[in-house]
This record gives sequence, C-alpha cells and structure tokens, in this order.
Amino acid sequence: MRHLIVPLDQRKGWLAGPWESNLPVAIGYASEGIDEPHLHPDITEIYLVARGSSRLRVGRDTIQLGPGSVVVIESGEAHTFLDSSPEYMHFVVHVGLDADRAGKLGVARSELGL
Repeated sequence: MRHLIVPLDQRKGWLAGPWESNLPVAIGYASEGIDEPHLHPDITEIYLVARGSSRLRVGRDTIQLGPGSVVVIESGEAHTFLDSSPEYMHFVVHVGLDADRAGKLGVARSELGL
C-alpha cells in the first residue's frame, strides 16, 4: 500500500508509475488545464476532475468539465485544455505506458479546429 499526496506547491506532476514500481499505469495531477495541443500515439489518457471547471478540446469537440467529470481519451486523439478556473484540479491516469511508448506528439492547433 502507498499513500500518495499531491504537493500543493507544484502545478503538475507525476505521483506514481512504472518508472519506480511494477504499477501498470502512471498517475499524475495538475492544478490547471494546460493549453498544449498534443496526442499520445500509444497510450490512453484518463482525466478525473476533482474540483473547479475547465474546457477540454478533443478533436473538434469542446467538453465542459467540472467536479466528478471523467474523460477517457483514446490513443491518437488530439486534445488540449482551453481554459480552467483558478481552483481547478484534475488527476490523470496513463494506461499502456512503458519505457518505449511514453511519448506525446505535438499537433497543430488547426487539427483541433482552433
């Protein structure tokens, strides 16, 4: 058993993953939705919103997120956050992550219709 606590002085980071244990997923967090259009060619990304609100763009769809929202982004789906409230916080889980397939690829904003 491990009890992990988000360091409140850091806006984003990773709490646990296969780089430091036999955990088959990576678990992270962010205190804001970052506008950085990208995709993951080999992993599924799951966002779990704890507090606040944000708008997430996946492909050409914009999704309003709030406490309790869960979004599953399949590998290859381009996405970015458009904005977030000051109190926003989400957890993120990467599934399918390993030493050879951990990357993200930047995409042009035009791929998201932005």
